[in-house]
Parts: sequence; structure tokens; C-alpha cells
Amino acid sequence: MAYSELKQISDVLRKCSSPCNFLVFGLTQETLLWKALNHNGRTVFIDENRYYAAYMEEKHPEIDAYDVQYTTKLRDLHELVASTQKQIRNECRPVQNLLFSECKLGLNDLPNHVYEVDWDIILVDGPRGEWPDAPGRMSPIFTSGVLARSKKGVNAKTHVFVHDFYGEVERVCGDEFLCKENLVESSDTLGHYVLERMDANSFQFCQNNTLPKANSSS
Repeated sequence: MAYSELKQISDVLRKCSSPCNFLVFGLTQETLLWKALNHNGRTVFIDENRYYAAYMEEKHPEIDAYDVQYTTKLRDLHELVASTQKQIRNECRPVQNLLFSECKLGLNDLPNHVYEVDWDIILVDGPRGEWPDAPGRMSPIFTSGVLARSKKGVNAKTHVFVHDFYGEVERVCGDEFLCKENLVESSDTLGHYVLERMDANSFQFCQNNTLPKANSSS
């Protein structure tokens, strides 16, 4: 990452109330920096390479890293987004515990405690790869949107950063699941969203979505 991107994220980390909960998709050259900057908080890393995750934990015991098996392919971006839109009132609703979800974009095989934590900051910087069969970042972006909207604690806001913001996946899924009205700062390489907690009966990710909100009696 460039210095300007590192500073943008580190500034938010410094302002985060202690203990700060920081979820990072992707093990990168900044991994140790993120852990150090959030030394009084909880930092969890999710990566698609189980060998690299195990290596990092062995070499740096202070790192809390888990592997995830992505089932998506970058070439299926638009099909997956369309499928999610159709299931927005059921498996792909914005407020839910993804551990029990069958949504194609939802990550439901992370360690159980990941779903129980109220994350203050989420960084999407993985998985790697921009070729057609690469997993793409559709699932981490969708999952970030759901985790942010499903918070139950005192802090109702979540900062979500999306790296490599120039990519089609990052732009499309950012618009769809994190929403333009929540985008507070962006460059060609980093998007910064601030999401608010939602009511359990909310069935739209973005304000400009045409789907109506369900009645509380339903």
C-alpha cells in the first residue's frame, strides 16, 4: 500500500475506542503493521491460503490468522450479484448471522467467534488474483456489509476499507453492498465506507434500492 492509504487506515485505527476490533481479509506485507497499530485491540486475519496462514501463525505467534475456502469465481461476478439480489429477503438479507446462511456470497465457514464480534473496522485486501478463475472479493465485501449491519453492541458504526478500489469487483460490490451513500473517501486504490447498524427487518442494503422495507409484523 502507498503511504497515503496506510495513513488513512491508521488514522481510523488510532481513533478507534479501545479495545478495537479489526477484521482483515488478506495476509499481506502490511499484516504485522496492522497488528502493531491495534496492539491494544483484537485483530483477526482471514486468508485463502491455509499454508500461508499457518506459516504466519508459526512465525509470528501473536498473529490471529484463519483460512477460508472461497467457492466463487471472478468471472461469475454479475451472476452472483444478481442471485444475491433475488435472495435479499431470505438467505442474502443484510442483517443476519452468516454462520447459518446459504447465500452464495456469504462466508459461513469462518470460526464461530468471528460472527459474534462487533467489528469496528474491516479491511478487504484479499483474496488475491484478477484472473477469471480467481475467487474475487465479492464474498468479503458482501460479508463485510452484513457484519457491519448486524452489530449488536454500543458502537453502531463500522469503517470498511476496500483496497484495489479500481477493480470491477471492488466497484460493483462496493456500490451494491456497501453503498455509495456510505462512501466517505475514495481514491483509485482505496475506498472508505462508514456503515450503520440496521434493524433486523431491513431488506435493502442501500437507500436507493427499490425494494421496500418489510413490515415489522412479517
